Amino acid sequence: MKMLIFFDIDGTLIDENTHTIPESAVRAIKRARENGHRCVINTGRSRKLVRKEMFPGMEFDGFVMGCGTMIVYGGKVLLHKTFTKEEAHRILDGLYRYRIDAVLEGGTDNFRDCDERIFTDVFRNFIHRFDALDYRSYEEAPGRFDKFYCYAQTGENMSCFLREYADLLDCVDRGEGFYEMTPKGFSKAGSMKLLAEQIGDPNLRIAAIGDSTNDIAMLRAADIGIAMGNATAEVKAAADYVTATVEEDGIERALKWLKVI
Repeated sequence: MKMLIFFDIDGTLIDENTHTIPESAVRAIKRARENGHRCVINTGRSRKLVRKEMFPGMEFDGFVMGCGTMIVYGGKVLLHKTFTKEEAHRILDGLYRYRIDAVLEGGTDNFRDCDERIFTDVFRNFIHRFDALDYRSYEEAPGRFDKFYCYAQTGENMSCFLREYADLLDCVDRGEGFYEMTPKGFSKAGSMKLLAEQIGDPNLRIAAIGDSTNDIAMLRAADIGIAMGNATAEVKAAADYVTATVEEDGIERALKWLKVI
C-alpha cells in the first residue's frame, strides 16, 4: 500500500542545532519517492519562510504551509486562507489592547511592529534573531497575513484575548508564553486531510512526522503518527511510534519502520 507522508520542518527535517538536514534524511526521502510514496512538507512556516535552498538535493510532492493556511501540490496552489482586512484590523486592535506582541505571517510577506511599540523585552530579543528576513510594518499587514506567532507576558492577558476572539482564531500553546494563531478551523491536521481528499486515492495511507506542539493534531489525525526522538513528552504521547532524534537519523529510521524504504 502506498503512503502519503507529511513532514514537519524545524526539529523534524532540520536539526535545530546545526540548521541542516542530515544526509540520511535526504537519502531516505528520495528512496521513498522512488518507491512510489508521496512526500509532503507540513510546516508552521509561511510560504515566505519556505525556500528551495533549505532542501538541497531534495524534492517534495507538495507543501502545506502556515499551519494549514496554504496548500501547494504539484506546483499549484490548492488553498490559501488569509485574514480579511476587517478581521486583520480587529486582530491588531486586540493585540494592542491586551499588550500582546506578534509577528504576522503571510504568503508573500511577514510583518512586525517597530521596536518602540513592542511591549516586552522577551519578544524584542526574539524578533531580532530574524532581522535578516526583512519584515514589513504592521501598517501594511491588513489583508495580507494568514496566521501569527505571538507572546503574552501574562496568561491572563492571553486568556482574555482568546475569549474575545474565539469566533475568529484557533490557538496552539507553544510554551513559555508563546502562541501560534490560525484562522478558525485551519490547522496542519485539517489541511493534511484536505490534501488527501484532493488527491482522491482511497488506497493511500496517511503518515505524519513531527516534534512540536503544533504537530500534535496532525499526528493524531494521521493513520500513523510518528514523533521525533527530540519531541516533547506531550508530542510523543500523541504518536504511534517514536523514532530517533534528527541527528540520529530519525527520519530514515521512521521511514524504515513504515516499510516505505
